[in-house]
Amino acid sequence: MSKVVVSGKTVEEAVRQGLAQLGVSQDRVTVNIITQPSKGFLGLIGVKEAKVELTLLPEPKPVTTASILPLDPVLPEVAEEKSELDPYEEAVQFIKDVGKSMGLDVTVDVQHAKDVTTLHIFGPDLGLVIGRRGQTLDALQYLANIVANRYSDSYIRIVLDAENFRERRKKTLEDLADRLAGRVIRSHKEVVLEPMSPQERKVIHSKLQDHPQVKTYSKGEDPNRRIVITLK
Repeated sequence: MSKVVVSGKTVEEAVRQGLAQLGVSQDRVTVNIITQPSKGFLGLIGVKEAKVELTLLPEPKPVTTASILPLDPVLPEVAEEKSELDPYEEAVQFIKDVGKSMGLDVTVDVQHAKDVTTLHIFGPDLGLVIGRRGQTLDALQYLANIVANRYSDSYIRIVLDAENFRERRKKTLEDLADRLAGRVIRSHKEVVLEPMSPQERKVIHSKLQDHPQVKTYSKGEDPNRRIVITLK
């Protein structure tokens, strides 16, 4: 199989499903956006599903994602010499350009850690950048990682945050885990949560991994993979 056409609620979801079908990573394919979602911020989240075509490359090469955004700014061209450009600066500029296309004047603070770099976004109306339950922020994070890694000789991981959303969301999920664990104990019935991203599922699993009375496991396939909380 050298080519697949897949659909998803977002471009990110469709690309992820296509990569799973081909069994390759992002840098082994070219991505052609056939249909953008009908509504939503930057075309990333919509009512009408996105449709993408993934074509397997004969040899590993940097991924082409020029059509992944419907509005300027588009993802920058790949530099001939990656070392000449700083991947983090390119990711920051990408975020600023996206903010500008939304009519937002944003600034970005770069915070390096051992295994991850966090880009903190500051500015007005950041609710537009965050989106419902962080879906827009997650989509922008996905794209920022693509941009940065096109200019890096080794894989780097970037996390986007705005208005301390990541920490607030983590606290919300941990409180939810405790509350549902209590429900399972009282009712002696398992609880199945709504679909979550791998990062959010990890928060729930970590919160309850040492719980004396309940345990957790995941079932289903992404993007509909869910956590189940049940008695030990």
